[in-house]
Amino acid sequence: MHVPDGFINAPTSAAAGVVAAGALAVSLRGARRELDERTAPLAGLVAAFIFAVQMLNFPVAAGTSGHLLGGALAAILVGPYTGVLCVSVVLLMQGILFADGGLTALGVNITDMAITTTVVAYAVFRGLVKVLPRRRRSVTVASFAAALLSVPAAAVVFTLIYAIGGTTDVSIGKVATAMIGVHVLIGIGEAAITALTVGAVIAVRPDLVYGARGLQQRLKLRVNGELVDAPAAEPTPVPTAARSHRKLWITGLVTSLVLAGFVSFYASASPDGLEKVAHDQGIDKKEERHASADSPLADYGVKDISDARLSGGLAGVIGVGSTVVVGSTVFWVVRRRRTSASAATSGPSASQAA
Repeated sequence: MHVPDGFINAPTSAAAGVVAAGALAVSLRGARRELDERTAPLAGLVAAFIFAVQMLNFPVAAGTSGHLLGGALAAILVGPYTGVLCVSVVLLMQGILFADGGLTALGVNITDMAITTTVVAYAVFRGLVKVLPRRRRSVTVASFAAALLSVPAAAVVFTLIYAIGGTTDVSIGKVATAMIGVHVLIGIGEAAITALTVGAVIAVRPDLVYGARGLQQRLKLRVNGELVDAPAAEPTPVPTAARSHRKLWITGLVTSLVLAGFVSFYASASPDGLEKVAHDQGIDKKEERHASADSPLADYGVKDISDARLSGGLAGVIGVGSTVVVGSTVFWVVRRRRTSASAATSGPSASQAA
């Protein structure tokens, strides 16, 4: 659903850029509360994984494909504020290095693909986990539903943005019908990928899933004929080896590299939902050439390498590596600022106590 340059006029793109910048500022502050010793090392990996899986277009209808947006997955694994940042890092890398998603439309893409999907998905997820049984399976079920709804929600937001600032005269009713219809189908794929990934992580390290925190079922005791919560038990010490994130991090990185560097060659070559709708409805009549069209990695291939498999594979590996480095740096800085702020806050109290 990457919006290219030329689909949306300049004033609307600028307004979306302001919205995106404000949301990113809020997310940076919110991420300081979410990022801790468990989530901080994984946030960059989540961004790299989303980048890799977005290269795996899957067929959804005749002549149409879809790919993961990733907002639901990121929000559930590392938190909604950090999730917005994860998807935004991916969009930034795709736009600059791979000419995927217009640079003047970056604000539109962040608003649509990062903010909308994350906010909608996490709201649905939190609502469901409150009413479902407090079990790990409920987290997976809630993840599926949240991801499923987040994709058509992004299609609705794109339609609204296009209604405000579209550069071609196309019936908004037709655009809405086509966009929502195809993205409901894409949402099924998004939901399956999200639920499988969240389920896999929660099976081995439930403590690392942000959305699963605090979902343990409290033991009930009967006192004077009434059921009351039993006192919380002291946490069982976790062995150092089990606390280590290294094994999961390496496994996730290798998986991302394999997906982007090898499996992506077998992805569907059909246009994605937005591309198909844009072509069928005439939205793309004023599409502009991408500013990074001459990038050595444009269109997810390495320039001057004629072998398509090798070219695409190398581009995917470079993309995963670049995303994990940039993402990890961003989240390390955010985490460090939180630590510095905490130290500054506790400093005066400690001196007064002395």
